Amino acid sequence: MEERARGSAAERALAHRLRAGDDTALTELYDTYSSFVFGLALRVIGDRSAAEDVTQEVFVGLWTQPDRFDPERGTLKAFLGTLCHRRSVDLIRNEESRRRREDKTAAEPVFAAQVDDDALRSVTARTVRIAVAALPANQRTALELAYFDGHTYRQVADRLGIPEGTAKSRLRLALQRIAELLDPELLDSGRQGP
Repeated sequence: MEERARGSAAERALAHRLRAGDDTALTELYDTYSSFVFGLALRVIGDRSAAEDVTQEVFVGLWTQPDRFDPERGTLKAFLGTLCHRRSVDLIRNEESRRRREDKTAAEPVFAAQVDDDALRSVTARTVRIAVAALPANQRTALELAYFDGHTYRQVADRLGIPEGTAKSRLRLALQRIAELLDPELLDSGRQGP
C-alpha cells in the first residue's frame, strides 16, 4: 500500500512538472511508459508503423494538454493506456471507413461524358501535367506514385526508401504547390463566363 502511495506521489509530481512545461518530465514519462503504449497500440492495430504513430500522438497529446491527466482519477499508466486504446481504435475505424468509401466509389457506374466535359478534362489534365512537371523531383516522384500509380503513403515511403513522415510531407507539399499553381488558372477560367 505504501508503494502505491509513493507511485501516486511520483505521478502527481510528474503531472505538475508536465503542466509547468518541464522537458525532462516528458523525457522521463516517455522512457517509463513508451514501450507499454507502443505494445498496446501494436496489439490493437497490428501494424508497427501505425503503432509508432499512435505512440507519438499519445505523448505529444499529453505534452500539449497536460491538464487532461488528473492523478486523483487514476494512474498515469491507466490514463496513457486509455488514450492509446482510443487513438488505436479511431485509427482502425478511419481506415475501415476509407476502404468502404473507396469500395463504394469503385462500384459506382461510369457514365459517358459530354463533349464539353471531355474538353474541360483535357484542358485540366494538361494544366495539371504542367503543374506536376514544375514540382521539385522528390515531390513529383512521390505524387506520381501516390496519385497516378495508386500507392498509399506507406507504399510510397517503401518504394522511395524514406520514412513515412517524409512521404506524407512530400505529398502534402506537392499538393499545396499544385493548388497554388492551379488557383490562378481556375480563377481565370471562372472569370471568362458566358
